[in-house]
Amino acid sequence: MNSQMKRGTLEMCALSVINSGDCYGYEIVNRISACMEITEGTIYPLMKRLRDGNLIDSYIVESPEGPPRKYYKITEEGKAELLRLTAEWNEFEESINKLLKGEFENDREDES
Repeated sequence: MNSQMKRGTLEMCALSVINSGDCYGYEIVNRISACMEITEGTIYPLMKRLRDGNLIDSYIVESPEGPPRKYYKITEEGKAELLRLTAEWNEFEESINKLLKGEFENDREDES
């Protein structure tokens, strides 16, 4: 997938994953990677931006398999933003699909 397309949808994808249940960074990467290729280096700056925007919160959980893990959970503001982004995405997808099928609206009146 084109990197600009990824960048435009990554926030929505991360919020969607976290909305389905609290998880740590590596889990988020794995779940999103099922749809598009991303790396851990991509997700952590995004998590910081989402936290700074009060869209997610984080907490530490001790791990029996190594160091403590930082888990992320969605906030009420994050849920509202996910709804907004999803509606925007659905509208965009519908418009693009119509265009690709040749079902675009002609804004000009017939000149004949």
